Amino acid sequence: MQAPQIVSAQEWASAHQEMLVKEKELTRARDALAAERRRMPWMEVNDRYVFEGPDGRATLLDLFDGRRQLIIYRAFVDPGVHGWPDHGCTGCSLMADHVGNLAHLNARDTTLVYASRGSQADINRIKARMGWNIPWYTMIPESGATFDVDFGVDEWHGTNAFIRDDEGRVFRTYFINNRGDEAFVNTWNFLDMTALGRQEQWEDSPDGYPQTATYEWWCWHDEYGQREPSRWFGEPDPDDPLDQRPPRAKDECPSCR
Repeated sequence: MQAPQIVSAQEWASAHQEMLVKEKELTRARDALAAERRRMPWMEVNDRYVFEGPDGRATLLDLFDGRRQLIIYRAFVDPGVHGWPDHGCTGCSLMADHVGNLAHLNARDTTLVYASRGSQADINRIKARMGWNIPWYTMIPESGATFDVDFGVDEWHGTNAFIRDDEGRVFRTYFINNRGDEAFVNTWNFLDMTALGRQEQWEDSPDGYPQTATYEWWCWHDEYGQREPSRWFGEPDPDDPLDQRPPRAKDECPSCR
């Protein structure tokens, strides 16, 4: 690879100061967006949603665990996903690896849970293998109401936020999916501050920098080095406008040339 310009300490500090101006602009823009989120209208949730958890059946209100706010990440720890039954979805597993001590969220009257279609027995087995300590529920279809279908996470991952009032009414307040969920994975934030970045083909990097197929280097944390990189997430569906999967690069797919 071709290294960029090599400069003195004074020249590097000057270049860094120029970057800090843009960093601060981004921080202020992110703060402004968060302020707009806090002013989003709420949508009341009237259907009854049923889950299975460590203590048996639970309603959506039960998932708050007595707190004011609730965040639900829909994880594809489901029969039929790549890696089943030993693992859940590779990307969702990467997300789960980054969930830290939830006491900090709880201190702000907020509960975080994961929800999947896998049984509690399967979820608990995979949690034990992967070392996850996340409240994790099984979605149970009942009376025509299925949580993942109604909240836009039946085909793709996503994170929904809810709030409850003193009368026990529940409201949907926000929804993040696609690359919005990257905010919850600090591996990407760490890589983004390095010279080489994420080293994926979609990135705008100087010529000759190492890059591999998008997402395909991801693996379950207990199997890095044991598997060849693979396109675990399949090919995009051209008829689905919500399909977020990237197409293969032209040099990967002879039929795409």
